[in-house]
Amino acid sequence: MSSERSTLITARPPGLVDVLDRILDKGLVIAGDIKVSLANVELLTLQIRLLVCSIDKAEQIGLNWWRYDTNLTTRAERAEAENLELRERLAELEREIRSLGLSSFPESRVQRSIKVTNRRTSPKPKQKRRT
Repeated sequence: MSSERSTLITARPPGLVDVLDRILDKGLVIAGDIKVSLANVELLTLQIRLLVCSIDKAEQIGLNWWRYDTNLTTRAERAEAENLELRERLAELEREIRSLGLSSFPESRVQRSIKVTNRRTSPKPKQKRRT
């Protein structure tokens, strides 16, 4: 076999794995706009932006939203639980201050929000119909 033919046999086109590896390593951006118009009146515009890359590449370019997404991480659940606990503790402290006789202490936003939440969740009394 000639050397030219042997290089053609050994050199193969890149497979799907090679292409995917290159895309994840370098990144791929797809951008597009879709506009729907009727009689020169724009009815709908969709802007589509898609970035395909590895997590390492995304962090290199400053994208790390998945670290703080409440649906994807348990840190957010812990922060929400801590927030709720602190609100309850604050409301309890404010009740204690009021019970000590400091009636001039204003109602806090926390207590107002708790009252509003309780009003929304508590069943409403049935009213008699007037005929």
